[in-house]
Amino acid sequence: MSFYKLFIYTLLVVMVASCGKDPKDAASLFDITIENKKSTYTTQDDLTVLINNKQGDAVDKVTYTLDGTQYPSEYNPKVAIDLEGNKLGKRQIKATVTSDGVEFNIAKEIVIVASEAPQLYTYTILETYPHDMEAYTQGLEFENDTLYESTGQRKRSSLRKTNYKTGEVLKKVSLADQYFGEGLTILNDKIYQLTWQENTGFIYDLNTMESKGSFVYGKSKEGWGLCNDGQTIYKSDGTEKIWTLNAGTLAEEGFIQIYTHTSVIDNVNELEWVDGKIYANVYQKAAVAIVNPQNGAVEGVIDLKGLKDEVTQHEKLDVLNGIAYNGEPNILYVTGKNWDKLFKIEIVKK
Repeated sequence: MSFYKLFIYTLLVVMVASCGKDPKDAASLFDITIENKKSTYTTQDDLTVLINNKQGDAVDKVTYTLDGTQYPSEYNPKVAIDLEGNKLGKRQIKATVTSDGVEFNIAKEIVIVASEAPQLYTYTILETYPHDMEAYTQGLEFENDTLYESTGQRKRSSLRKTNYKTGEVLKKVSLADQYFGEGLTILNDKIYQLTWQENTGFIYDLNTMESKGSFVYGKSKEGWGLCNDGQTIYKSDGTEKIWTLNAGTLAEEGFIQIYTHTSVIDNVNELEWVDGKIYANVYQKAAVAIVNPQNGAVEGVIDLKGLKDEVTQHEKLDVLNGIAYNGEPNILYVTGKNWDKLFKIEIVKK
């Protein structure tokens, strides 16, 4: 082969190679570099990011995205990403790199934690009321001074309307044997009740407790706890996530992840809305996390150790579960699974 033919052949190979870039090869060509890299970040941090061009290819433009906010740049100035206002947890910085007319999409995961340590609280028992020892409590909520309760266990699950001062069950609706009842909440004269692994929630008329239908949840893992702020319903699924549900359609529209300043809080269970915050019982822990509903930051932790020792000890006795708020400042009503007492407690700073 002559030198001229060899030169043309080599040029064609290079041209084909350069024009044949596959977006699937993005990870082998580019990645995202964080200059001030740390294991975790807070919402007070600014990140300086840029593209690591592994092959030295021509880059025309880069657009970074984090939680819907775009940070475009011409290649290759450094871009500052302000984390203020972002949700906590595992987040992805995404970058679209344009090179020779081809777009390549890459991502880098970061973990955002709370910027401050949570305030610690303890409690004082103010009053004690009788509670059905056979009730495997999953959810509690007041409505007009009447306490509604959801109980669990298959073949024993129910929705109850109770007189909290006497422990009397005023009305009870039993679930079908295949359902394991979970959390409940009350909104717009309707009661919403979850089931654990059946991917089904039930809707009842508040006044009659008659069935008004059901709903499903497909994005969240399971059904654990419910609460609402008057407009939006919040749902836990046994992980670190609390989901937001559209009150009209009950569709899952997003979620927050629950983090302190150092770690994730999983096994989030029973929920209660209290003065603009979500109070979340942590399953198997005698503790309630006070959660910022906007970003998932744990702003406080209520240590409830010792409450279980105040109830009758028996074979079926299980963990703390059940938080209700009746509009009294710093006052909660709490019980547990198969506890024979409901406690009215005052929350005080440690």
